[in-house]
Amino acid sequence: MAQENTFDAIYAVVCLIPIGRVSSYGAIAAYLGMKGGARMVGWAMNASHTLPDVPAHRVVNRVGALSGKHFFGGNRMQELLESEGIQVKNDQVLDFKIKFWDPSSELI
Repeated sequence: MAQENTFDAIYAVVCLIPIGRVSSYGAIAAYLGMKGGARMVGWAMNASHTLPDVPAHRVVNRVGALSGKHFFGGNRMQELLESEGIQVKNDQVLDFKIKFWDPSSELI
């Protein structure tokens, strides 16, 4: 699969993450059948900042840390999450297990 098509598939899944929920790079990769593709999802998120309809701020690492926050500048990622009702403390999503959205179980 070409990178452009892969990124489009990733963006399509990210756009399904509901407001007030977060997913992880690995969960999205697993849903798309991209074994070990968490890094590719990260690259796609980094490249998505010119795409206003892709809620990249809803994608965090496997333990709920805002690992991509430096690509948003300042505290923008945290501000976006908090505006959607997600509490963040020390760059960590609080109640991560409750807020976690797994496309493999949610998109059946």
